[in-house]
Amino acid sequence: MSHADDTAGTRRDFLYYATAGAGAVATGAAVWPLVNQMNPSADVQALASIFVDVSGVETGTQLTVKYLGKPVFIRRRTEAEIAEARATALTDLPDRGARNPNKAAADASDVNRTMDEAGEWLVMIGVCTHLGCVPIGDGAGEFGGWFCPCHGSHYDSAGRIRKGPAPENLHIPVAEFVDDSTIKLG
Repeated sequence: MSHADDTAGTRRDFLYYATAGAGAVATGAAVWPLVNQMNPSADVQALASIFVDVSGVETGTQLTVKYLGKPVFIRRRTEAEIAEARATALTDLPDRGARNPNKAAADASDVNRTMDEAGEWLVMIGVCTHLGCVPIGDGAGEFGGWFCPCHGSHYDSAGRIRKGPAPENLHIPVAEFVDDSTIKLG
């Protein structure tokens, strides 16, 4: 083998590596904007946590706030609503999961879906788990909770699916009381 062949091999190897490196940089430059556009926008990141004043919510009424682009129902339940929800057997529920990140892997009993032990405060994402409609509340539907008129899903006073095509209970967001009259979402 001559010296010229060694030099040609080295140049060829260099050209292969340089081309591969340039291709990798060009691919990264083309793909990065596509990946970056999937990140949350600045306005969504600014609302990653919100504080809601619930001092004006009377017993038996509901406040709806917008959080991360979705409605969130904050209901102050009556003694009758609490008693009815707590009397429901888990075997009567199509979905037996709490769907509550605040109480991971809990069952759908009423106490696992509320903010407080007494069961007075119920906070849920107001999006039907069937096709994403917004259910109507204030005792609507056959079970005294929420009703999705689009496809006929009935939720009880604890936001648990009882009848209709929805596969899951209304989801609970990450939430906590920061004082007696303020709930932090997120």
